[in-house]
Amino acid sequence: MRSLADEAALDLPFSVRIPFVELLGLRLRRWDDDVAELYYEPAPQHLNSFGVVHGGASMTLLDVALAHAARSVQRDMGVVTIEMKTSFLQAARGPLRATARLLHRTATLAFAEGEIRDAHDRLCAHASGTFRYVRRLPVGGREVNDLQHAPPPLDAPASAGTYTSLSGAPPAST
Repeated sequence: MRSLADEAALDLPFSVRIPFVELLGLRLRRWDDDVAELYYEPAPQHLNSFGVVHGGASMTLLDVALAHAARSVQRDMGVVTIEMKTSFLQAARGPLRATARLLHRTATLAFAEGEIRDAHDRLCAHASGTFRYVRRLPVGGREVNDLQHAPPPLDAPASAGTYTSLSGAPPAST
């Protein structure tokens, strides 16, 4: 059995910074030739009331895997999810592996599919999605943000009491 240090040595760096991916602890293992593979060890706070991986965590794992498969052929571009359909086939219990592949691409769109399997190689979920290639991410109005390239991993999460909207505006008072 591999140690945690051995496992971490297999991880690839993410090329862009995605704070939610950092929060969940997703790990990129393969990213080439129309394919992406990610690993995920769910924490107790990522489980639902039945004690299995929350569907939202599984969908995030699939979304990130499919997006990386789409970006594998053009890494200088970002992608945004246009639509994604997910089928949950059985309860997912960690650790989990998501594998995705690019099915087809046009100049502006990518079509990908992927699956999640558990440590016993049981198929837990399947997804297909459509992604749009973008140079910069629109964040509202005419304002745009460049892709955030990945810095060294963060040591601590942002303050739990801090709120920032996507537009950067303070929250509306009630």
